[in-house]
Amino acid sequence: MIELTAERIATAAGAEVILEGGAGRPSRAEIDSRRISGDELFFGLRGSRTDGGEHAARALAAGAWGAVVEPQRATELDRGWVLAAPDPLAALQRLATAWRRELGGPVVGITGSTGKTSVKDITAAILPQRAHASPENYNTEIGVPLTILSAPPETEVLVLEMAMRGVGQIAQLCEIAEPEVAAITNVGPVHLELLGTLEAIAEAKAEILAGLGDGGIAIVPADAEALAPHLDDRLQTITFGPGGDVFARDPRRVGAMTEATIVTPAGELTVTLPFTEAHNLTNATCAIAIGVALGAPLEQIADRAPRISFSRLRGELIDLPGGSLLVNDCYNANPVSMRAALDHLASLEVSGQRIAVLGGMAELGSAAAGYHREAAAHARGLGIDRIVGVGELARDYAAEEWASDPEAAVDLVEALIGSGDALLVKGSRSVGMELFTDTLLARLGTEG
Repeated sequence: MIELTAERIATAAGAEVILEGGAGRPSRAEIDSRRISGDELFFGLRGSRTDGGEHAARALAAGAWGAVVEPQRATELDRGWVLAAPDPLAALQRLATAWRRELGGPVVGITGSTGKTSVKDITAAILPQRAHASPENYNTEIGVPLTILSAPPETEVLVLEMAMRGVGQIAQLCEIAEPEVAAITNVGPVHLELLGTLEAIAEAKAEILAGLGDGGIAIVPADAEALAPHLDDRLQTITFGPGGDVFARDPRRVGAMTEATIVTPAGELTVTLPFTEAHNLTNATCAIAIGVALGAPLEQIADRAPRISFSRLRGELIDLPGGSLLVNDCYNANPVSMRAALDHLASLEVSGQRIAVLGGMAELGSAAAGYHREAAAHARGLGIDRIVGVGELARDYAAEEWASDPEAAVDLVEALIGSGDALLVKGSRSVGMELFTDTLLARLGTEG
């Protein structure tokens, strides 16, 4: 529930009240009229192909509390609270900032080339405060304000994932969310096609540090030298990872769990984590550093650590018939996350083959072929038995098997899987590797 009066909502959003509706408050913001269930505040956003304002009447008829639309659309509506704004997206963002200030608790912004969703998930799980976090991939100039406006009034801390697709985008998200704590998970060769160099990528990621006020807390990897020019005395800095302020000592695998002692500036804690991947242990140290920055008691962090769960498509372990295992890590891929996923596949104890079904890695520019060859060489150096490439970019893996698209790959892989095998599925979002997973599971009669 957005506990603001209609008049305050209009003022905060920079909108004009055209029609007054009933009493009550909107439950949350929504931009898709098909997801209206009652009491939402609908924003008619103009997209590249459609104008969301065309669907405002449908949203109100379905039970929306009100609608924010462009002035020319407002006169077409005859029910609910109708608010007119020249730019409904800017109105959405302004209202989100107002609600963030009304909530009053700290805001954590998380970005990075890889791992930001996992760090967000871990942070939300281990914090003893009432945390509200970004769902799935709500990490853009639309997703972040929608996340804020879905936060209930009792929220004590907002944990927000922030995506970067170009210069200035994270800066814009910081203007909306006003974070007090900012975490950068890592800086890697992601969006090279757009930004050109690792230094440019680091500069774009560092916009989240510039978005902190004086006394803000920066959480950064201990080995991220590219971020050093962006750290200054106005910020408190906590580093994580080997050689950092927060690091894991003596990690050990116990079945499907990891046990480790985490050293922090506030003391040490022993945690049991419900995963075995090395990269997620690094993500956990980043999240624990965030907890330390927020003053969370270490014993409460340790108590909550076993309950960590991840968003869908990120390292899901799915048992297949015949005792084989599918590692469903197909949400996205870049050279850093691909290497980590292959390391995880190699670490699994199997009686059969280790098979990597790899879609291409997008947005790598002129360096793309080299990065694909390096990933394949890393896989073979780890002893991965077979690579199945999917899509045109994946030709550079020089895979044992190749398919033009995810559906075609199912036929190849179904014939390869045997008892005791472990199967990794990974690729850039644009390849759509989730279609491969969903189709394979349906054919095998297994639910994901």
